[in-house]
Amino acid sequence: MGGLEGKTALVTGAGRGIGRSIALRLAREGALVAVHYGTNEAAAAETLATIRDGGGRAFGIRTELGTTGDVERLYARFDAAVAEQGAAPGLDILVGNAGVSGSARIDEVTPALFDRIFDVNVKALLFVTQLGLRRMREGGRVINVSSAATRIAYPESVVYSMSKGAVNTFTLALAKEVGHRGITVNAIAPGFVETDMNAAKRRTPEAAAKLASWSVFDRLGDTRDVADIVSFLASDASRWITGQCIDASGGSHL
Repeated sequence: MGGLEGKTALVTGAGRGIGRSIALRLAREGALVAVHYGTNEAAAAETLATIRDGGGRAFGIRTELGTTGDVERLYARFDAAVAEQGAAPGLDILVGNAGVSGSARIDEVTPALFDRIFDVNVKALLFVTQLGLRRMREGGRVINVSSAATRIAYPESVVYSMSKGAVNTFTLALAKEVGHRGITVNAIAPGFVETDMNAAKRRTPEAAAKLASWSVFDRLGDTRDVADIVSFLASDASRWITGQCIDASGGSHL
């Protein structure tokens, strides 16, 4: 165990991929972790089992973001589960990881695609954070998962890139807003990481090799590469860092 004993963390979109690795790492550091997921109950159960098998503490919260009443349902279940765990009410670490993507160039974008991506990636993030801050103890941590797509031209997924740009702006403003409470707010911007979300882009060895070549290390990211940085941002060691978007792309497109 590490330095997060006695802390309670909520990780959205933690059933699989980057969110799963973040949840596993925070639990390994000693935090009680709320594993939020949308619809994939089997994946969330695997995340929870892995945490518990490793001696960690965690509980699941099923709530589909981007739907009416989503954030209120999430926190009603969160509060109840924290009480059931015998932990003190409140929150110390909030990781806004849940997100959806959608490939579409500007002339292909539809209102439905735009609304879906912004409802989950931006609107839900804002209101999950708003209600989370009402529960967050002084000196807490807010960590948002952005994307390296915000610093390069990525017309294949323009709406997704726009949504992550909004995440960066929100992170900056929020850091100033809550600094007086000792709360740090930062974003992390991964490049291509091997997850289900981008599996279609790695369908052939040639396609995977091309994506890997974007990094100076000539490999795709691993979810643990991101989780380790989140663990640092969640710790006391990061207490003097706030309002930052930390590139975690392995030097992609330098």
